[in-house]
Amino acid sequence: MELILRAATAADREALVEQFQGLNRHEAGITGDRLGDRETAIASLEVAEARVARSQGHALVAEREGAVLGHCFLTFERHPPYVTERDYAYVAELYVRPEARSLGIGTALLAEAERLSRARGMKRMLIGVVVGNDRAQAAYQRFGFSPYTTELIKPLG
Repeated sequence: MELILRAATAADREALVEQFQGLNRHEAGITGDRLGDRETAIASLEVAEARVARSQGHALVAEREGAVLGHCFLTFERHPPYVTERDYAYVAELYVRPEARSLGIGTALLAEAERLSRARGMKRMLIGVVVGNDRAQAAYQRFGFSPYTTELIKPLG
């Protein structure tokens, strides 16, 4: 049962929509502010695809025995002029289906994202995580990520 990491194709669209919907629903359980319907998942996928295209990034899927089990969307970004190391890679989307978690798929996707980032000459790779998604945060820290910035929110309604 070999894990295959490859570029996403049009044939992966339905699997990616399902995974974006799964991610939205998972984060909704943490933040309470995500929409979990199919239409929002489609829109979320389209925004992520446009971001990858704009930055000449990568949309990757992890596949085993013909089933797409996860994805990673990697973009290449630029900090404002006041940051000394301006160019960076950003893991904009990372998701592993619940039934495939704890099998090393997320780690494999992150390792491929790191390889692609290094090949592009990047010296930094960033990833975001919703506060309260402790399992994901712990996995990212095991992979070598450390806190960089913190965003705060104040509801005004």
